[in-house]
Amino acid sequence: MKLTLIHGQSHKGSTYHIARMTAEKIGGDIDEFFLPKDLSEGCSGCFTCLDKGRELCPHSGQIGAIFNSMLGSDVIIIGSPTYVMEMTGHLKSFFDHLFTAWMSHRPEGAMFTKTAVVVSTAAGAGMGSVVKSIARQLFYLGVPKVYSFPVRVMANSWEGVKKKDQIAARAEIIARKITANGGKAVPGVKTRFMFNLMRSMHKKNDWAPLDKMHWEERGWLANARPWKK
Repeated sequence: MKLTLIHGQSHKGSTYHIARMTAEKIGGDIDEFFLPKDLSEGCSGCFTCLDKGRELCPHSGQIGAIFNSMLGSDVIIIGSPTYVMEMTGHLKSFFDHLFTAWMSHRPEGAMFTKTAVVVSTAAGAGMGSVVKSIARQLFYLGVPKVYSFPVRVMANSWEGVKKKDQIAARAEIIARKITANGGKAVPGVKTRFMFNLMRSMHKKNDWAPLDKMHWEERGWLANARPWKK
């Protein structure tokens, strides 16, 4: 299997170690990215991606390297420590760059068969809302199966975490479930409903020509579906 591992921070604290541990338990080739090192610029809101194509984004080199890795992977693992009850600003900036890959615009068919794991830690509270926020981003990108891995570590460093054995056991359970299916997943009712809702919208689309062309070229406005060969 191939994995993409995205860290929403540059330091190697509890979230880093848990995300990395999970990736290693799943096994395979790992592409690893750290934010902001691998994405130094925030979205400028220029709408170039919407009007002309994502490849013309002024930050396409860095965004493309990460997103293309995601598209070529079986499993996507994203980790973010909890900052003021949310994901890190660097990770949010990464997702800001991908809005045209949402189902409402130009989703990538490869995303509809992937599995993801989202990891967040906090000394006290907030990690649950962080994994939900990241999972929501992945849902709109088309990822059909997301495992949530929030952990209250009760420490401000990995060295201070006392329940490492329990964390490792949880990581092992998730890894076994993923490897049992080879990292593949099939969209459920919620994903199919959202896809078909967007399909109905794009049939009438006269406001975003690139979006409609994207759907037409893939046959999604007819009978083709990204999860069917």
